[in-house]
Formats: sequence, structure tokens, C-alpha cells
Amino acid sequence: MRLRTILDIYHKELDALYGKQEVDSFFNLLIDHYLQLKRIHIVVDPEYVITKSEEQPLFEALSALKLEQPIQYIIGVTDFYGLTFKVNTHTLIPRPETEELVSWILSDQKGNESVDPLQIMDIGTGSGCIAITLAKKLTNARVIGMDISEKALELSRENAISNMVDLSFLQGDILNVTRSDHLLNHKLDVVVSNPPYVRHLEKAEMQNNVLNNEPHTALFVSDDNPLIFYKAIGEFAKDKLKPNGLLYFEINEYLGRETMTLLEQQGFKNIKLKQDMFGKDRMIRAEK
Repeated sequence: MRLRTILDIYHKELDALYGKQEVDSFFNLLIDHYLQLKRIHIVVDPEYVITKSEEQPLFEALSALKLEQPIQYIIGVTDFYGLTFKVNTHTLIPRPETEELVSWILSDQKGNESVDPLQIMDIGTGSGCIAITLAKKLTNARVIGMDISEKALELSRENAISNMVDLSFLQGDILNVTRSDHLLNHKLDVVVSNPPYVRHLEKAEMQNNVLNNEPHTALFVSDDNPLIFYKAIGEFAKDKLKPNGLLYFEINEYLGRETMTLLEQQGFKNIKLKQDMFGKDRMIRAEK
């Protein structure tokens, strides 16, 4: 079948759901991933024909897209900060806003000429995108990624190997740590986390492909205690950060001021709230 014909089928089946531009983007990703072809093949050679075996994954992907499965789960990978990460339904799909959080950390550490390794811990590491990117970009860093999910940790270890970085991963539940000594026995320069922060009352604002596919344990918190993870991680960071160590959070856009107040109550100083590229309150940095 002509590749152009398959693209036309995609538009017929999917445009009403996603829009023409998004469908074009999906198709370009899929032919690159499965066939190592670029969009230019369709432009230059509208008669370009692929085999039945080459057609199969494209039609399987079409069926998955009709069910509103995320394209990243369909192809099993996504890009984050110039690196490629495997993703699956045990981990959240990395977002551009999280790239901004990583960029903030890297910017703060630019010019750090300390002879001692930079000790960093990423709590709720998921796919490992934050921890691995920091380890890749900060050559003097020793990074630990922690997650409650062993399935997520399996994937983050694979991502560390594929991105050729050396870091440590450990399984732990930050909500059930009575003494942080259980997790590590040295002080940290940086603690970073993108914990669950979406309240159940906000579900109506979410797209179906997120709501019906990504792991709810990594997304949602109760309406009556939405800062539960921030409180626990803040307490951990107060104990484990070095003097003047830094704590970074990705946050719920509606709870920026509340999160700042919590950190003030926990004794942090120089707390800064930062907006993302969309003008939403999305990141916080606090100093011990």
C-alpha cells in the first residue's frame, strides 16, 4: 500500500479526535520510529509503497490512537532534554514543564567549581528523566533516583544504561519513612521532586489520553490533603540537605502560595516561585 494512502486513512479516522496537524505529527513520529522514514518521503514520492509487514505496526498504532492511547506509550519512547527515554504505563510521560525544572537546576549549578561531587536525590523518579538528565549534564554529580514502584525503577535503570550514565536507584516510600537514615547515610546538595499533585477535583480539566492511561498513583492526591508529598519531602530534605542545600519542586499551578507557606513553616528560606512557559505557577526552589 502507498504510504500516502495510509496517511489519508489516518486523517479520515483521527482528524475529528485530534485535529489534522496533530495527526500529521503522530504519523511522522510513527514512520520514523517503525520505518526509519521521514515526512519528506511522502512529499518527494507520493507513490512510495511499503510492504504488508511494514504496514502492520502503523495500523496497530492507528487502533491504539483511536482508543486515545498516548503516542509515547505506543512507540515506547519519548524525548526529554535532548535525550531519549523509554516509557510505559508504569511511569508518567515526561512533560516540557519538567524540562524547565531541570533547566533551572542546571542553571543554578553552572559554574559550580566544587571539588566535591554534587550529591543529588530525585524523589519519585519514575522513568528517571530528571535524575538521568542531571547525571548526564552534571559530570561531577552523584545522583540517586528513588521511587515506590519497582516497575518504574526497572525502566529507569534501563534508561540510565541506554543514556550511558552511572547513577543509583532505590525503592522507597517517602510517606512511610520514619527516619530518613533508612534511605541514605550522607548529606545532599540538591533534592528534587515532581510528586503527585493533581487533586481529584481537577480530573475534569484533564485529557482522556492522560486520565485513562497514565498511572494514577503518580498523578493524583486527595482533595483534602493535596500537599501530602510536599510535606513529607520537605521534612526529608530539611534533615538530609547540607546547610544552604536546595530543594526543587514541580507543583500544582493552583497551589503555589500554599506550597510556599508550607516550606516557610518547615524552616526553608529564600523560597522562589517560578512560572512555566505557559505562565502558570509550576516550580519552587527553597534553601535550607
